[in-house]
Amino acid sequence: GWKTLQTFRRGYARTHASTQRVPGMRMRMSCACGGTQKRLYTAPSPPSIPSQRARPCTLARRVTARASPSAEALLQVKSLSAEVADGSAKKVLKGLDLVVHPGEVHAVMGQNGSGKSTLSKVLVGHPDYDVTDGDVRFDGQDLLEWDPEERARRGLFLSFQNPIELPGVNNLDFLRMACNARRKFMGMSEFDPLEFYAHVSQVMERMSTGEESGRMDSNKFLNRNVNEGMSGGERKRNEVLQLAVMAPKLAILDEIDSGLDIDALKEVAHAVNVLRKGTTPAPQSTDGSSTTSDDAMSVVVITHYQRLLDYIEPDFVHIMKDGQIVETGDKNLAKELEAFGYKNKNVAK
Repeated sequence: GWKTLQTFRRGYARTHASTQRVPGMRMRMSCACGGTQKRLYTAPSPPSIPSQRARPCTLARRVTARASPSAEALLQVKSLSAEVADGSAKKVLKGLDLVVHPGEVHAVMGQNGSGKSTLSKVLVGHPDYDVTDGDVRFDGQDLLEWDPEERARRGLFLSFQNPIELPGVNNLDFLRMACNARRKFMGMSEFDPLEFYAHVSQVMERMSTGEESGRMDSNKFLNRNVNEGMSGGERKRNEVLQLAVMAPKLAILDEIDSGLDIDALKEVAHAVNVLRKGTTPAPQSTDGSSTTSDDAMSVVVITHYQRLLDYIEPDFVHIMKDGQIVETGDKNLAKELEAFGYKNKNVAK
């Protein structure tokens, strides 16, 4: 497992590498020693990127060129190509295009092996992949020039499909160090332990559904080690809690619905909707005051199933095939896939 919270893990690895070996932390400790992703390609200045606006979808529609994008686009991916960094030169992304504006929700769907999770890992700088062509702009800057820690500090977040346990790492300490790393980058004062506990308690209260079964119990999350002894649903809730604490500009949720029962799915979706609407408590100012954030978070949801999109309604639905986005539509496109499947729907080739 791997994630964009390396801002915490870098400091933790430096402090604890000599005394404790945590399963799954090998790559994180490599980052702590200064290792960064090798980049094989230097992208040129970004060309004009088509904008995306939802329109009624048909059963066999191909994506065509569109008008120039708004200057306010948060994420602009143009002709992105990548290969596995194991010397095999196996291409996994083949000229992919994507534009995400602030506050938008994009759902990415596709059959197994189409490149959905690979896209998410390439965007956050996973060292298993090398970018060979294309350009990626995040908030107007070259995303590919940053190491994974820098991408996390600047507001890019990736959730795990299968969150791993970190034995010996207290969840409250983990969340506080991750939060403070981002606050420090933004020029804000860091939380001391008591200030952070008050802040995260307020975050958890906002994320709760209002029903007793949907309340986030601090004893279940804050006083335990990261994901240790947690059920699948609790681990996914903990992922969303990390998301809320980091308050990113763009959240990539990689199959966050996998392994969830219907109640857990509703609770996770509710929390994501609260976060993306900018209604979670904003970080406290230096005078101790706390406000509500007005900045809407953008979300890219990777999923196999339409049922998640009943609760997190997308502005756009994209179908991936063979490392490319081959079709884009509105939420009805996901319903068509649910009804007809990929083969019967005649997805663009």
